[in-house]
Amino acid sequence: MVESPLVTRFAPSPTGELHLGNVRTALFNALLAWRSGGRFLLRIEDTDATRSRPEFTAALKEDLAWLGLEWYGEALHQSLRAAVYNAELLKLGERGLVYPCFCSPGDLALSRSAQLAAGKPPRYSGKCRRLATSEAGARIEAGEPASLRFAVPEQGTVAFDDLVHGPRTFDHAEIGDFVLRRSDGTTAFFFSNAVDDALSGITALLRGDDHLGNTPRQLLVLAALGLPAPRYGHLALLTGSDGAPLSKRSGAASLRELRAQGLLPQAILNHLFRLGHFTARHELLTLAEMIVAFDTTHLQRSPAHFDTAQLLGWQQESVHRLGVADAADWLGTRLPDSVQDPPRAAFIAAVLPNLVHPDDVLPWVDVVFGGAPEPEADAANIIALADRRLFQAAADAADSNDFVALVAAAKAATGLKGPSLYKPLRAALTGRLSGPELGPLLKAMPPGSARARLARYA
Repeated sequence: MVESPLVTRFAPSPTGELHLGNVRTALFNALLAWRSGGRFLLRIEDTDATRSRPEFTAALKEDLAWLGLEWYGEALHQSLRAAVYNAELLKLGERGLVYPCFCSPGDLALSRSAQLAAGKPPRYSGKCRRLATSEAGARIEAGEPASLRFAVPEQGTVAFDDLVHGPRTFDHAEIGDFVLRRSDGTTAFFFSNAVDDALSGITALLRGDDHLGNTPRQLLVLAALGLPAPRYGHLALLTGSDGAPLSKRSGAASLRELRAQGLLPQAILNHLFRLGHFTARHELLTLAEMIVAFDTTHLQRSPAHFDTAQLLGWQQESVHRLGVADAADWLGTRLPDSVQDPPRAAFIAAVLPNLVHPDDVLPWVDVVFGGAPEPEADAANIIALADRRLFQAAADAADSNDFVALVAAAKAATGLKGPSLYKPLRAALTGRLSGPELGPLLKAMPPGSARARLARYA
């Protein structure tokens, strides 16, 4: 899709931690903007005063920056924009496009139940639309609570070209008159959402399929206000292994929880990039490479399944690509302060291919820098069956921690080679029969440690 620079946005509500469905939406909107040379904006939809919390706002901003999804300019906060929304509602009122609705929640629930029982889709009946202006005015003067509804034209359709699903058409009769302002004075989500999109210059946006029903309403409102509408695209929702939408309720981890587990930004972004978006590139991609590879024509219409195993696969590959300095930051306090370079760097380089989570390093810290390890059962069995001369010769050559020299000495003394030579050495040095390459690991061991470990089996 070749277009002029696009302006997109991500508009989370700060009522909890970001979940991966939110993050994928943010990623795809950022890529859509950046691929066109456009701008990616952030809006905080914090109008729910009872659930929105400043610490959630701070956390989501920090999480986005950690992922590399930097937004343009200052974030817009809806809680500061009530005057803007009221001004737009006043315009609709002056044009006779809204009316007060006095129906209580109980009235609406009864009407909905009756329509469903009759096999009809639930729509507002239009009861208050038929009230005389004088009667409506008198009830408002009397202090009766009223919401404000948009009067949908009785005839016509709303049509738009969805960036994911293609052409969509909704009959006005299917939409029904909808609330723009609640009886408590707060504006409905889709009204403030649409107004802010238009006034912020949003030209395209991707959001979940669960918002598809809001789109014809928003297009009607924007047209009535004479405001430009963005191009909408609706993403199939992420689902878990049970096929249900991914959510905290289903046990899905939040982004912050994944961060706490040591998941890397590149791993998370690579997995999300492929959830509901096809790409022929199967290697680990940088964010810059994703910008080039992203294409709205590759967005899929069916639900995308989040797979923890695939995420950990990307994590393993991301960890393996870390440089020593970045890996040291990732491992943090799990590395002993008493160990400095060059042994510290040698240790990181040795164990990194065997790590997925930062805590995976802890057993190897004990093996390399602790006392002589007690061999595991299979390793102890190998040691018991080995030629004692192997351990003595290796111990005599171990002072320099030179693995090549150590192996050469053991081979010369015993004539052994292959697994018969290497397995007993690994078992004696680490207490295990598998793990990081023994040569690099040996370079990280403290002076004299390897000799002592080998000598006790000579």
